[in-house]
Amino acid sequence: MTVIALAAARRRVPPAAWGCLLSFTAFWLAQRAADVSMIDLMVYRAEGETVRAGGDLYALRTTEAHLPTTYPPFAALLFTPLTLLDTADMRTLATLGNLLLLVVLVRLSLRLIGDPLHARVESALWVAAFAIWAEPVWTTLRYGQINLLLAVLVLWDLSRRPGHRWAGVGIGVAAAIKLTPALFAVFLLLTGAAEAVRRGQWRVHVRHACVAAASFAGATLLAAAVLPYDSWRFWTRMVFDAGRVGLAEDTANQSLRGVLARLLHTEEPGLRWAVTAAAVGAVGLAVAVAAELRGERARAAVACAATALLVSPVSWSHHWVWCVPMALLAWTAAVRRGGLARWAATGAVTLVFCSYALWWVPHGVGRLELGQNYGQMTLSALYVVTALAFLLQGVEGMGRRMTRPAIKPWRRSRSA
Repeated sequence: MTVIALAAARRRVPPAAWGCLLSFTAFWLAQRAADVSMIDLMVYRAEGETVRAGGDLYALRTTEAHLPTTYPPFAALLFTPLTLLDTADMRTLATLGNLLLLVVLVRLSLRLIGDPLHARVESALWVAAFAIWAEPVWTTLRYGQINLLLAVLVLWDLSRRPGHRWAGVGIGVAAAIKLTPALFAVFLLLTGAAEAVRRGQWRVHVRHACVAAASFAGATLLAAAVLPYDSWRFWTRMVFDAGRVGLAEDTANQSLRGVLARLLHTEEPGLRWAVTAAAVGAVGLAVAVAAELRGERARAAVACAATALLVSPVSWSHHWVWCVPMALLAWTAAVRRGGLARWAATGAVTLVFCSYALWWVPHGVGRLELGQNYGQMTLSALYVVTALAFLLQGVEGMGRRMTRPAIKPWRRSRSA
């Protein structure tokens, strides 16, 4: 009878679930064998303890690395429940939560791309089974980071139907936890402005941006009411101190500022970074808005996320969990349209984020990154180069559409 029951259970559980469970189990064992410290999770816990004790949040230095508090005060409020758990239980629950968030991230990405076949739960489980081994995802779980949570909040928001009453809350809360997702509100506002110029229909996107701004303001004011001194310090001083987060030239810094610091062999690229970031930010937002106006929201979301990570002063490699929807976009384009170039692009994106190549170069204590040669600098810039290539593909697509003759509405087919 036991054998029959097990056979029946196997028939009820799809192979995708078994494959995902096997991959996640192997990942869990690999993380335990590597004796990961989940150091960022320990910082979050220390922030929660500081809030409960009424201490100075931005004077905090914790763990053996003496890491500081870098997020807005609202994040510290959210971290206070971590203090109710012992360290072992906290690490276990954080890992399980991130594994669940990975599946949700894949499912939301597939839904946003809009392929009913690939958006099934089975497809999400298969993709998650492979995505867990991507370097940004691996490192997110290794450090106990919140990157998957932020990406899920944004994608949950963007996957709502147009005009949904809660559309904007996810982006606002994500921005209150960490400032980078705030660029999505700018993207929505610019899209609304472009829609107003084209067709006079601006309300949906502008309302979405306004709800995001209101949610951000509400969360920030709540933190200010509970932590007035810490809020004042953060918004008047800490938010402008990019060096507080870490060294610009660190190999893990996969932003334009990090690449320029390594390329120019300087600790601070200064004005050259500011000019480059402004130019890339303008192009990236233009690509995102153009994709949104074409109805390609998944491409718009990834373009906006890539732009935010590129122009941010520091974007650690684990921040690039947006590689998952980026790779899915390349894959679905190859499946739908075929072509050697599209399959090559899919393979290239997958290889970049799963090869861990940025760690093949000199890095670590002694600021070794400042002495990298051109080959090593190329490897330590792979995430940035991939994101720039993604944006340039969007620019090329904008140019092709501008040169095509306009199609009269009454001659469009239903499929078009």
